Amino acid sequence: MCETTGYGHQKQPLLIVISGPSGVGKDTVINRLRERHPDLAFVVTAASRDPRPGEVHGKDYFFIPRPEFERKIKAGDFLEHAVVYGELKGILKSEVQKALDSGNDVVLRVDVQGAATVREQAPQALLIFLTTNDEQELVDRLIARKTESPEKLKIRIETAKQEMKRVNEFDYKVVNPDGCLEETVDVILSIIESEHHAVESRKIQLFD
Repeated sequence: MCETTGYGHQKQPLLIVISGPSGVGKDTVINRLRERHPDLAFVVTAASRDPRPGEVHGKDYFFIPRPEFERKIKAGDFLEHAVVYGELKGILKSEVQKALDSGNDVVLRVDVQGAATVREQAPQALLIFLTTNDEQELVDRLIARKTESPEKLKIRIETAKQEMKRVNEFDYKVVNPDGCLEETVDVILSIIESEHHAVESRKIQLFD
């Protein structure tokens, strides 16, 4: 059987950032990517908040108490970090390094402002912006989640609207319509495969 994609054998791993506003389905898409391609290395985000029901430390997030999180920021332990809706979130450099050392493509899930920071730190990272068909669909999804107070929901909606305007900072835009998870994942996988066939590879410099 002829192997042309390079999955599991690529000499130069990609650093893939999947981002987008709240409500576009980042977690659902990434979970499905993980199921379909266990050879991809997924870096878990750290968060200062408490876990929500059903969330697992080290799988959904690294739940780090705020004082410890702040100490790690001062120590320069994060590739990127930000205050998101009052809570600290970030990607630990050590986790990215460990994932890259595996030789497999590495996937990060970050918010839109975090993606901009990753681009500064690793200019050759592959940035994918996940979105909905239109702004109203995004708003409807956020309302349907019913996880926040009306005040916090209003802030999240306004933030999401502003984040939608930053799509041009990314390499690719992928629409994730309701009921089309497999198709969305297919598009992302095709982007990754295409990048492995690019004449100029994205040579990621490992972090110090």
